[in-house]
This record gives sequence, structure tokens and C-alpha cells, in this order.
Amino acid sequence: MLVSNRGPVTFEADGSVSRGGGGLVTALTGLASHREVVWVASAMTEHDAAAAARNGQRPFEVRSPSGGTYLVRLVESDPDAYDRFYNIFANPMLWFIQHYLWDLSNAPDIRRNEIEAFEFGYNVVNEDLARVVVDEIADVEQPVVMVHDYHLYTLPELVRRARPDAFLHHFIHIPWTQPDAWRVLPARIRQELYAGLLANDIIGFHTNAYRRNFMQCCQDLVAAEVDWKRSVVHWDGREVWVRAYPLPIDHAATRASSQSPRVGELEAELRRRRRDFMILRVDRADLSKNVLRGFSAFDLFLEQHPEFSERVTFVAQLMPSRTDVPEYAEYLERIEALVAVVNHRHGTPDWMPIQLKLRDDLEEALASYKHYDVLLVNAMFDGMNLVAKEGPLLNENAGVSILSENTGAHDELGEFALSVNPFDIQELADSIHAALTMERPERARRLAGLRAIVTARDPGDWIDEQIADIGAKAKANAR
Repeated sequence: MLVSNRGPVTFEADGSVSRGGGGLVTALTGLASHREVVWVASAMTEHDAAAAARNGQRPFEVRSPSGGTYLVRLVESDPDAYDRFYNIFANPMLWFIQHYLWDLSNAPDIRRNEIEAFEFGYNVVNEDLARVVVDEIADVEQPVVMVHDYHLYTLPELVRRARPDAFLHHFIHIPWTQPDAWRVLPARIRQELYAGLLANDIIGFHTNAYRRNFMQCCQDLVAAEVDWKRSVVHWDGREVWVRAYPLPIDHAATRASSQSPRVGELEAELRRRRRDFMILRVDRADLSKNVLRGFSAFDLFLEQHPEFSERVTFVAQLMPSRTDVPEYAEYLERIEALVAVVNHRHGTPDWMPIQLKLRDDLEEALASYKHYDVLLVNAMFDGMNLVAKEGPLLNENAGVSILSENTGAHDELGEFALSVNPFDIQELADSIHAALTMERPERARRLAGLRAIVTARDPGDWIDEQIADIGAKAKANAR
């Protein structure tokens, strides 16, 4: 069984479905397509809730527009509880902690509003989903429940209490920060979150750095006994395995998607409009993605290298994200304002340096991947970042990757990318210049290295690695 906040599809008013957004859904659709599972998720909209009601609040089959058929059970929570869960506690509180986004001299101020959002929002939604999980596994011997991401940290303990025999596996798709970052939270809330997580049998992360940070937090914040050599946390008389499973992309499916007729039409338009060079970024408009510093670095590059005037275009495809969270709405306004400044400062009647596209269009992104000269991924912190893998897979132009050292993908791809400190705007500007002036053979060598790494594993391998550990841990539990 899979459990996540977001499911594989979202229902529209006319009864049609659209693909669920985000990297987590991308990862889990691979898992769901490899195993017969029930996928339990929150009903995100009133149309999701209506679909759940039409199916008697039981699992039902859905087909995603991107392919694949899934057995889903959508769980409706009280709208006020869900708002508190998502918009006050999970985002921004946990997301900001796990991406080092808080400006601690100014925020957060934790008051009754935040404490009640945890008690009457986060915990309520976790209880709603846990109740359904327990119901689904009622008649299953030795059930395996795979829980996903930061929305559901307290759910495993609720399931463990009801079904001590259940095998619980939790994969966290975002970074895990060091202990001091977690001291923002009141001690009681920290204790509940860690107790919830440590009810699992296995906890997985994208990188060994996140794995080590988590174990350090367990030792420092909740006084758990940690076996560093075996990567085990001892809690409540059990051994919790802590492991790293880097997430790959489905390279075969990505290549197949890139061959659609519309992608071809979009490529033709790109070729018609392109200058000598194209820089590309594809991101959500999320604070952690560091979009503003990317544009500031491009501004600095144009100032320091006027010989590139009218020769390079920065194409930025940004999907608006969490616009009902004030910090995100403000960030999007700042992005648009900075783009206007850079275009005014450097542009000419015939040339707009930055093309900003505020939309979620997968086929447009696939077309752009094929033709960039430089792919910019300068996130402040990122769990993995699949764009850093998709771009090199599809690129046909010996494109160079500029990659933040604070992305999970850097562990795998750093050798063949231009590594940058995401806070160093001068280094980023210098890297743009280095990439655009790099000799073609060196560009091709780096791209070939990236592509070899990206195609070495697929989601089936990622799943099999976790399933193998589940089998090994289940045997250890039985002894």
C-alpha cells in the first residue's frame, strides 16, 4: 500500500482527470506501476471528494493522462483542518525548516495559530489517512505500508499502534536538515514528529548527507541511541533502518514523451526564435529553487560580458506554486519585477534577454530540453531535482549543466556538471560564461557523462532496492 498527501490524478469539474503534480507523484507512479497496490491519498479538491463519494469511499481504478492505471482511495478531511495542515504547518513550517528557508531574525513567530495548526490540522489529516490505511489492511496478513514525504510524519505511529505487525517504510523526498534547524519547533511538537517517524521500520532519503543529518537529529533532539556503523536508530525497543535511495527518472518514458507531435511543433518554434545561445531553467516558482539569484547572476553576466548582448536568451519556464501561501505569492511578484528590470537594463528593440513563461507545460519543457546550451539548476537546497536528470537525457546540443552543490542530484551528477555555490552570484555568472565559451568536445564529453549516469538506473531499480531492504528487515524483525 502507498500513502501520500497527493495522489496520481486530480479530478476536474467535468469528471475528467489531470495528472497529479510534483516530483513525488512522478516517483510514485513508477512504484504503483511496478506493484499491485492501493494508493491512499488526500482528496485535494471538491471534485476529488465527489469522485470518492461516487465510489462509496472505497478504492477505485483511475487512468492517468500520462499513462498507467492505479487503484486509489481518496480521503476527504475537514476543509478547515486541511487548510491548517497544508497552508500553515506542512507549508510553510516543515518545508521551510527542511530547506533552511526561515530568516530566523524575522520568522517564524510560533503562536497559538501555529500550535493549533499542528494539533487540529496536521494531526487531524494524518489521523484521517491513518484510519483508512488501517481499514485497508484489516484483512491483510503482514501488510506492507509505504508512506511518503513530509506531510505524513505522525501517521506511522498511528498505524503502528493499531497494527503492531505492519511493516512501515517511509521515504522522504525533500532534504533533511541538521538539528539546529529543527529547534524552531516547540519541543513537544518535535517529539511527536520524531516519534511518528521512528515508528517506521525503514526510513529512506535521497542522499547519504540527509541520512546522516536525520540520525544526528535523532541523537541530539530526542536522545535516541544511534548505531552509526549500521545506520540504525534504536527506538521503543525496535531497530529503525535509515537508508539512502537516490531517485532516478524513467528515462525510457521521458524519451517516448519527447517524441510527441506537439513537442516537434514547439521545437520548430524554438529554432525559429533562438539566438546563438539558449540558457534554460524549468522549475516551480518555489523559494527553495533560488530563481531570483539565477536571474541576478544572468544580469551580472550580461554586465560583465557585453559581447554576448543580443546573442543569448534565458528561457525560464516556471510553474506558479502554492500561491495561496503569502510568501509564495510575494516571491512570484519579485520574480516578475526582477525580470522586468533585467530586460529593461539590457534589452534592445529586437531582443528580450529573459523570456519568462509562467505555466506548467510538460511538452514545452521537453522541447526546450533538447535545444539548450546551458541548463541552470541553482536551487538553494533540493531533495533531488529531476530536471537536472531530464535535461541531459534529452539534450541534442551538447548542453552544459550548471548544478547547485546543495541538490540531491549533485551527489550523482557533480563530476560532469559545473558545480556552483547557489548563494555565490559571481560564481554563477562566471559559470554561465564558462559554459557558453566551453569548447564543443568538452561540452559533449560532459553531456555523455551525465547521460550515462542518468540512464544507469530507472524507477524499477529504485523500487527494487527498497523492496529488497523491506525483505531483509522483515527477516531481521522475525528473528
